[in-house]
Amino acid sequence: MAARRVAVTGAGVISALGASLEAFHRSLAAGRSGIRALPPELAESGAQVGALVDWKSSEREAANLDRVSQFALAAAAEALAASGLPISDTNRDRIGVSWGTGMGGANTLEAGYRQVYGAREWRMRPLTVVMSMNNAAGSNVALRHGLRGPFANYSTACSSSAMALGEAMRTIAAGRADAIIAGGAEALLTPGVLAAWQALRTLAPADAADPAASCKPFDKRRAGLVLGEGAAAFVLEDEAHARARGARIHALLTGYGNSCDAAHMSRPEREGQVRAMREALSEARLSPADVGYINAHGTSTPQGDI
Repeated sequence: MAARRVAVTGAGVISALGASLEAFHRSLAAGRSGIRALPPELAESGAQVGALVDWKSSEREAANLDRVSQFALAAAAEALAASGLPISDTNRDRIGVSWGTGMGGANTLEAGYRQVYGAREWRMRPLTVVMSMNNAAGSNVALRHGLRGPFANYSTACSSSAMALGEAMRTIAAGRADAIIAGGAEALLTPGVLAAWQALRTLAPADAADPAASCKPFDKRRAGLVLGEGAAAFVLEDEAHARARGARIHALLTGYGNSCDAAHMSRPEREGQVRAMREALSEARLSPADVGYINAHGTSTPQGDI
């Protein structure tokens, strides 16, 4: 049986450029940057700038969910609403979640460390484990909407969400689900995490003239990357399923590539990237000449930009 084609029928975003897809797109179109100077409680780490989300959740969510899960729920809810995908007991077994995150509940974990090693208080917050687990964000999306289809959580650093999308596409194409909420979330702007990245000597200092311009990928003045936070979610759906219910199709996912260069933990190796791109083109049955746009991973570091 031929593989099913996979459509994008909804999207949602929470970012430093806006807490909705519309606000995010408006900021992009205006050429805005979400980078700004870090507040004093974060700047004590030595890091100077970051892309913080202007976000305040409900008291209940703040008490029971790490910031990363709060972002995931908001982005997924927007994506589902935009897709118009109905969820009921008749189809929830065929709707899954595929999620990516690098560090999981960093805010909860760091708060626990400060409590134990700083204040020497050994009675931990009861929900610390379930709030900080790497799969918590995706799991909370599934719980909120009662999604009982295939679930997967990926943590492959900067490629986590891309992998979540690609593997979700293949899951639907293989007939294992009719729809999947796929995306990722990150909320790692804590003093400890920032200090750890600062020790790696990859973070950009604040641009003296304009903090918003501190990240300069593919520029001779590059000085490093800038950490941010947020979430993005897409509703991926079997194309025939989407057309049958009259859904608006924004795009089709046709190819995906995944490789490991097995060379170094932090320095990319070119041939591994070549293998992934060739696999994606082959699966999509495209040639390089067919590609009109490449969304580059601009780390603003000499090795990464090359």
